[in-house]
Amino acid sequence: MNISIPKGTRDFSPAEMAKRNYIFDTVKKIFKLYGYQPVETPAMENLSTLTGKYGEEGDKLLFKVLNSGNFLRDVPSELLSEDKIPPLTNRISEKGLRYDLTVPFARYVVQHRNDIVLPFKRYQIQPVWRADRPQKGRYREFFQCDADVIGSDSLLNEAELLQIIDAVFSELGIEVTIKLNNRKILGGIAEIMGQSDRLTDITVAIDKIEKTGLDAVKKELVGKGISDEQIKILEPVLSLSGTNEEKLSRMEEILSESETGMRGIAELRTIFGYADRLNISATVELDLSLARGLNYYTGAIIEVKAQNADIGSICGGGRYDNLTGIFGLKNVSGAGISFGADRIYDVLAEKNLFPQNSLETTRVLFVNMGAKEEIYCLRALQEVRGKGIAAEIYPEQAKLKRQMEYADKRNIPFVVIAGQAEMETEIFLLKNMNNKSQKELPLPQLLEELK
Repeated sequence: MNISIPKGTRDFSPAEMAKRNYIFDTVKKIFKLYGYQPVETPAMENLSTLTGKYGEEGDKLLFKVLNSGNFLRDVPSELLSEDKIPPLTNRISEKGLRYDLTVPFARYVVQHRNDIVLPFKRYQIQPVWRADRPQKGRYREFFQCDADVIGSDSLLNEAELLQIIDAVFSELGIEVTIKLNNRKILGGIAEIMGQSDRLTDITVAIDKIEKTGLDAVKKELVGKGISDEQIKILEPVLSLSGTNEEKLSRMEEILSESETGMRGIAELRTIFGYADRLNISATVELDLSLARGLNYYTGAIIEVKAQNADIGSICGGGRYDNLTGIFGLKNVSGAGISFGADRIYDVLAEKNLFPQNSLETTRVLFVNMGAKEEIYCLRALQEVRGKGIAAEIYPEQAKLKRQMEYADKRNIPFVVIAGQAEMETEIFLLKNMNNKSQKELPLPQLLEELK
């Protein structure tokens, strides 16, 4: 029997989980520092909640869940053919695994509108699923760590999200570049191209420019019916260089006839102004090719790349004005970011940035020398745990070498040994596994040393 797990999913060992929890704990600490509150939503949502929110390509990546029972019972026989797969899927599957945490959050806000206080700041750390082709840094099941504020139009929210990004990656020791754009600027570009109704096609194409290059993007746009003349209007925008202010000034000239585009430029100027005053340590730059393929963004778009790392974005987000309106709650604007925990893990591992203490699960192991020694150590073990120090006792009497090897393989930094001589003098022998030093200590001093 060939035992395996689905492609694009992974098991995590205790050592890997310790590292992942280091990421989650760091992110969660900073979310809470900025006043965000935790929520959770189900792994499954109704497909009616999920479909139509991520664009045509995103909808194709939704994992669908078959209806329970005899799901083919009421399906007309004419749908049971290869060319009827989409309508058949709609009949036999009413639920799907969540694609991200933002759409479920918008549904949550609408459903619980009478129980929350606006503006509502929430964080959420849960897995999401996408039927994507697995590759380096891209998985079918992965964790997102989201922070969103909903019920406020203020651009202070975008500035705060930049602060959170900066704080998280500073704490993790990852040097990053924060890229910014604005959906209104992209809308303005579509307007001057004479293709306002093709904004989604344009943004989906230019969002791939970093992966495929400018020529491939132009080819895709031609394939979508956009003329060479219209592409020539877009091309200089995608190759702008200079400082953020120089780029914005050039875009003002290009978009002077577009009210939508000028609003986007004004919003970005405000956000960059906040970023300058807040002394954000990360590089913050305007990237006019940044589109992020999610349909629900309406204002600022944020993407974060790790410097000197061969991996895609490790955090992203933006402003969305109409997402709750889809579920019946109009005029409620939101902004949020999502940290990709799995990609962050890969960057930390590649750059050897995990702190040594992130691997510690047990801080001290009590050696088991026999029945009487067990009783002597159990009292001390209880005291140690009472001080909040992770501790364990080897569960059976065994050779000292075997127990020390166990501690070494588990990366347990301290070992306590108590034999007949220690029991008679009411002390404990504390051995430091890192520098191999050892001390004889009574219980009160043992507790102080371990703290």
